[in-house]
Amino acid sequence: MARVYNFSAGPSMLPEEVLKKAAAELLDYKGCGQSVMEMSHRSKVFDEIIKGAEALLRELMNIPDNYKVLFLQGGASTQFAAIPMNFMNGSGKADYVVSGQWSNKAYKEAVKYGDVKVAATSKEQNFSCVPEMDKSNFRPDADYVYICMNETVHGNIIRDLPDTGDVPLIADISSCFLSEPIDVTKFGMLYGGAQKNVAPAGLTICIIREDMLGNAREYTPSMLDYKLMADNDSLYNTPPCYTIYICKLVLEWLKENGGLEKMKEKNVKKAKLLYDFLDNSKMFKGTVVPKDRSIMNVPFVTDSEELNAKFVKEATEAGLVNIKGHRSVGGMRASIYNAMPYEGVEALVKFMAEFEAANS
Repeated sequence: MARVYNFSAGPSMLPEEVLKKAAAELLDYKGCGQSVMEMSHRSKVFDEIIKGAEALLRELMNIPDNYKVLFLQGGASTQFAAIPMNFMNGSGKADYVVSGQWSNKAYKEAVKYGDVKVAATSKEQNFSCVPEMDKSNFRPDADYVYICMNETVHGNIIRDLPDTGDVPLIADISSCFLSEPIDVTKFGMLYGGAQKNVAPAGLTICIIREDMLGNAREYTPSMLDYKLMADNDSLYNTPPCYTIYICKLVLEWLKENGGLEKMKEKNVKKAKLLYDFLDNSKMFKGTVVPKDRSIMNVPFVTDSEELNAKFVKEATEAGLVNIKGHRSVGGMRASIYNAMPYEGVEALVKFMAEFEAANS
């Protein structure tokens, strides 16, 4: 059976070269006589894998030495609670920018732990844009300001970071992780679930400035204490070994293919092809204002739920799978992460044009 073009928001496509290498090494990793799935996380062989993954990530993202890189479990959603437990311990205040479903979920979790304020939101615009983020909206004594840089469900991205003064900025970058260069030094913490652009499900990567560590509340579970995880080099317990291995292969693939600058160039080209079609279509339309459009997640709709359903069904039959929008918003969504080739977006646009012609 031929491989399909998988537009899922996560778990998502992985580079075919990575899958082939993983398949070749499945039974015997580099002559050690065992699979990475089987080996001890305390072994010398796995130590080389996890340290190699960290070194590659630091190189690709230009992560300074005063930031810790943690390979954790629990998904990005677990960090919604871990972040306030670790960091909202000075004034007990935190300001959240709510620009979509995931930042809203993070906000709702954080209110359990302190004085949490919605500093800006685009909820009234149905998250079709990024809200205005004036510096005056942020409290100077907040322990941190939180954003979700790329909202997977609603397809918007924060390109201009808010001015938070001396207050640390924390960002969920799950859906734009490694899609383009990012200045790590502008953040107190960056984190993301790997299942969108980095690796299979099961791994969460946290990049945390060292001075942020060591203030977790006394009742913080050990597994959610970032300093404890950092002090143990992400090996306090058994980590998601095989997912970290695939992550390393993806990072190698990124390096071999020109790094993040080259990846951004390719991603912008893919997104432009799809957005140009949407902007000129009489049937399909994008749901995000042009200036805030994500280059990773592209939501779109027709004027009819019935037509949406028909399109999803026929697209699936044509090998363009997981194109249905998130259950909370409906419509369609094409997630075009790093591993989606340009040809996949070409195939989608061609099918959309044919569908429009046949159903107009």
